[in-house]
Amino acid sequence: MGNFFADFGGLALGFLGGGLACGMCCAGSAKGCGIAGEAGSGLLCENPSAFGRILILQIIPGTQGLYGLAMWFFAMMRMGVFGGSFDPLSMTVVDGLRVFAACLPMALGGGLSAPAQGRVAATAIQLMAKRPGEMMKGVILCITVEFYAILSLLATFLMLMNLNLGA
Repeated sequence: MGNFFADFGGLALGFLGGGLACGMCCAGSAKGCGIAGEAGSGLLCENPSAFGRILILQIIPGTQGLYGLAMWFFAMMRMGVFGGSFDPLSMTVVDGLRVFAACLPMALGGGLSAPAQGRVAATAIQLMAKRPGEMMKGVILCITVEFYAILSLLATFLMLMNLNLGA
């Protein structure tokens, strides 16, 4: 019987990195969507016909959760988890640390940007309450925050793509 950490530590670290990318992004998205939803509920009391426009602004902070899930899936694929011949003992601790480090930009960038984007969406909903024709300005403000989540996605994707696992 080998050393448990040496045998399974790489796999655990890789799972942790992928799990953080997905979990932190989803938690951040839930927070951001909740912030926007609270603001939207207030406007719906006064103007129920604004539901479609409010929903668009509420959904925008949810994209980070999708990005995190995509990077979790990609990390698991790079680790060989979904392959038919997956061997958990073949992943070294160094390989696990590589996957973990590659997943950090998405975990941090997505997890922190989604609540910020939710706050921007909430203020965009407030803008829409006073000036209904100004919704697209609010969407554009939300997209500026989205840009940084996309940069995090790109950083994680490029690092995972260029990992030399098993070397």
